[in-house]
Amino acid sequence: MSVKAFKLVSAVEREMLMGDKNYINIECIECCGKNLYIGTNDCFIYHFLLDEKISTAGKITFAATKQLHKYLGLKKPVSELKAASALTRLLVLCDNTITLVNMMNLEPVPTGARIKGAVTFAVNENPVSGDPFCVEVCILSVKRRTIQMFMVFEDRVQIVKEVFTPEQPCAVAVDGYYLCLALTTQYIILNYNTGVSQDLFPYCSDEKRPIVKRIGRQEFLLAGPGGLGMFATVDGISQRAPVHWSENVIGAALCFPYVVALDDEFITVHSMLDQQQKQTLPFKEGHILQDFEGKVIVATNKGVYILVPLPLEKQIQDLLASHRVEEALVLAKGARRNIPKEKFQV
Repeated sequence: MSVKAFKLVSAVEREMLMGDKNYINIECIECCGKNLYIGTNDCFIYHFLLDEKISTAGKITFAATKQLHKYLGLKKPVSELKAASALTRLLVLCDNTITLVNMMNLEPVPTGARIKGAVTFAVNENPVSGDPFCVEVCILSVKRRTIQMFMVFEDRVQIVKEVFTPEQPCAVAVDGYYLCLALTTQYIILNYNTGVSQDLFPYCSDEKRPIVKRIGRQEFLLAGPGGLGMFATVDGISQRAPVHWSENVIGAALCFPYVVALDDEFITVHSMLDQQQKQTLPFKEGHILQDFEGKVIVATNKGVYILVPLPLEKQIQDLLASHRVEEALVLAKGARRNIPKEKFQV
């Protein structure tokens, strides 16, 4: 039985990005407040301002206004973008190098600070340094089986630690001192401070794209064997039952109380409260699904869309209207912290 939990709303139309240049593809996205950044295969970064509009009928639309675009001067795609809003910096990964650029004018920092030899990187959202003007970044290095931890400041970078892994790492998420890693044949949790590691479960990265996502304090979501979305804590245990995905999930995001997954044909929505699949949205050619401060964004090569959650009170009313009382109660209790007190009482 389905629940209408999300609506898919277009945010950036292809004409705004590429006009009639068909060869331009979206490689990566980053969203920070109203700022949306898009990295393309022809080495450009685009900056849009997203404005959310609500009609009198309660319909939500997004208006994207292009601010500027910037060519990075290489013939390589921009593969990753991450905003460090406290520093007003955008971390840009292109051609195995992370460059720091100003979030507003997209100009590189004058000192030329950069991190070389990065395959991919993750920002520590639960930092250990305690310095508000510093961002902790973990990179998978081009050096074999090597991970490096950096502190990134406004105009300089500093390496803190280098850690070696038993197999080649291919994806990482960070929480405090803990790294959740997809290696060639398995997922592990590694404490980079003590060097202690813990095996989670086997996984073949040759057959499928691994997914490693921090979803909360000391908890990660992983694409497990047999099409399962598995939860794991830093202690290597699972406190929640897995969700059943399709075998070929490309990306996953969290928008409490839902886990959203993308495969090559659909966006699926599962409840973390009862693990049931609640909604399926047809979506072809999607290749990016990410959540940014609670905003779930999905993209094809040519356009960007936002998954707008319907108010939880409305979802509960709909469940009651279709006599699904048990599900309505589970949702009301599970999502209690997200519902205003007086509405919850009702």
